Amino acid sequence: MAVDELTALEKCLGLKAGKYSSRAQGSSQIPMLQTNKGPSLAGLATIASHLVAQAKKEELLGVSLEEKAIVQQWLEYRTTRIDRLSSREDIRTTLKDLNSYLEDKVYMAGNKITLADILIYYGLHPIIADLSIQEKESYINVSRWFSHIQHYPGIRQHLPALVFIKNRIYTNMH
Repeated sequence: MAVDELTALEKCLGLKAGKYSSRAQGSSQIPMLQTNKGPSLAGLATIASHLVAQAKKEELLGVSLEEKAIVQQWLEYRTTRIDRLSSREDIRTTLKDLNSYLEDKVYMAGNKITLADILIYYGLHPIIADLSIQEKESYINVSRWFSHIQHYPGIRQHLPALVFIKNRIYTNMH
């Protein structure tokens, strides 16, 4: 999955495809990128940050020092929390936490999209896709954020668009 995400990120950033492989680490696969200069890079967040720098779009890593730290925090959250969700209870707890965090925010860090938004969107896509409309409505802030990010130009690519709002039929017409 991580290799697909990195390939999608490359397209989003306007980069040509890199040479990826993966290695087993415990029960998961760690993506690897062989660069032209130097040793290979390992890990989703490390490679994604490298791609952003390579595309000269460092603003996706945050502008201020605080924003950069928040982006790094969410990249760590993606790899240490979202990528390790194993039970329905873990998923509910994580979505509840994210829902609270996003209550008064449009993006994960700052006032515009960052790498944190992109990678968390990719990580949550299969989880959100499995939710019913009612479950999506119970995490209204996550749903609002997710819907916004999936419609951001170049982000969704090969992933199916997810539906969040039921069509409501009003019986009381005035």
